[in-house]
Amino acid sequence: MASSVHPRVLKLTKQDGQSYGFFLRIEMGKEGHLVRNVEKGGPAEQAGMKDGDRVLRVNGVFVDKEEHTRVVELVKESGLSVTFQVLDEESYEMAKEKGISLSEEGQARPTQQPVMNGVAGAIPKPKLCYLVKGEKGYGFSLTSMRGVQGMFLSEVDPSGVAAKAGVQNNDRLIELNGDNVESSNHEQIVDKVKASGNSVVFLVVDREADRYYKNKQIKLAGGMATVKHLPHKPRIAELTKGPDGYGFYLRQQHAKLGHFIKDIDAGSPADKAGLKDMDRLVAVNRDPVDSLEHEQVVEKFRQCGKKSTLLVVDGETDQMYKMACVSPLLYWDEVMDSHSEAAEPAAATPSQESSEHKPRLCLLEKTSGGFGFHLNSIQGLSGQFVKEVASGSPADKAGLADDNIVIEVNGDNVENKSYEEVVEMIKKSGNRLEMLVIEEAAYDYFKDKNIPITKALIGTSKTNKPATPPVKAKEPKKQEDHPAPAPVTAKAPSPSPPPSPILAANLTPPHSPAPAAAPSQDSPKETRKRVSIP
Repeated sequence: MASSVHPRVLKLTKQDGQSYGFFLRIEMGKEGHLVRNVEKGGPAEQAGMKDGDRVLRVNGVFVDKEEHTRVVELVKESGLSVTFQVLDEESYEMAKEKGISLSEEGQARPTQQPVMNGVAGAIPKPKLCYLVKGEKGYGFSLTSMRGVQGMFLSEVDPSGVAAKAGVQNNDRLIELNGDNVESSNHEQIVDKVKASGNSVVFLVVDREADRYYKNKQIKLAGGMATVKHLPHKPRIAELTKGPDGYGFYLRQQHAKLGHFIKDIDAGSPADKAGLKDMDRLVAVNRDPVDSLEHEQVVEKFRQCGKKSTLLVVDGETDQMYKMACVSPLLYWDEVMDSHSEAAEPAAATPSQESSEHKPRLCLLEKTSGGFGFHLNSIQGLSGQFVKEVASGSPADKAGLADDNIVIEVNGDNVENKSYEEVVEMIKKSGNRLEMLVIEEAAYDYFKDKNIPITKALIGTSKTNKPATPPVKAKEPKKQEDHPAPAPVTAKAPSPSPPPSPILAANLTPPHSPAPAAAPSQDSPKETRKRVSIP
């Protein structure tokens, strides 16, 4: 039976110093987080937000049952853009009366694209371009157009610095090194470029995007831009705490304004995640830390438990983003949205879900017949993939499919682990197994874009769960709570994959008792920190 509840997805963007144009309240005698006092002409009204709407989700997080202060914090932490899922007042009250699960409605496949300040569909963005002067200069000219405000970049040399940085002919110049120059004349802009030295950051907008924002009377700023053209990328690192913690020290350096990674232990989780000495820590689990004191950041790590996701920048990347006067969090936001741009087949039909182009988190509960799939790998190559998923098995019910590439097992990344190590991890998982998997086409896409494949890419997609009550998707695994399964039996190589030798494990073993697994040595309270601030 089709649901009569239809949440709306609204993406709001604002400028520095501007509000989103509404109040979020709780009221006596009414359930939920209410939208009130929608400002005429503000971002909320332009996106279609209405008085009395209830906020169900903030950036994909279901908040209907959350404390009001937490919801407000999520909105504040979002920065200059935030995505809401809202439900009109009548539908909300009807859903509550009928006992409809709004959390499940919120996870359903959306019937609309997000609406950004009033327009559905893909929104054109301004772009940040970082230019480093070459032997022939920057490779563009400045020109003005009669009756049109601002300066335009013209005569862009196709092989020059500007073109390689993402600049196109007739892009309008909005900002130069974070300063708005829309009212500056030719000579003033030339002087600013010269004063910038051998590098400069432009915020530019093409004709289509320029027309869109002018029609909406939205003033452009760097926080609204795409950062895909910037050459230096922040890094997203997922860490799982080991017996000795994360394996690095955190230092706050007031002279350099920030929190820096130091003294990384070889072979530690930090080392394996690619952290480098003097990386600046930008955010922990998407929460910015620039304004926090050292002990507050350490407390965030404690609150993360055994797992944390960090956004870091090296010195070169940090300098570029500071020159542009924007936060590296823009990169994280863009990565979160990138799954919707994953390369779809040319013959894709409307019925295909975009979730095919994201990772999937599958939760399996073993039966007497095992998990019901084979794990294969090609000898000499890293990585494992799923084969021979048995119909009706726990693997099938959880959403595993043939040729899915395995990214994580019970929260641990296994892309570079050996076949034997992954099999052993599965054997030790007990009766419940959590796997992060991805289709081959999406895997190739993210690797080509140098985007780490993590749970963060799932966004608001639905976790593939077994029919029985599952463990929460983000609950740390507790190997000591489950008995070890029967040994995994070897399976002969399948003739269908490539001719390279293939290793395969049959994960449908006969049931047999086994001794309980040894307790984990991980300490949920342990974290490495430097108490003194140099």
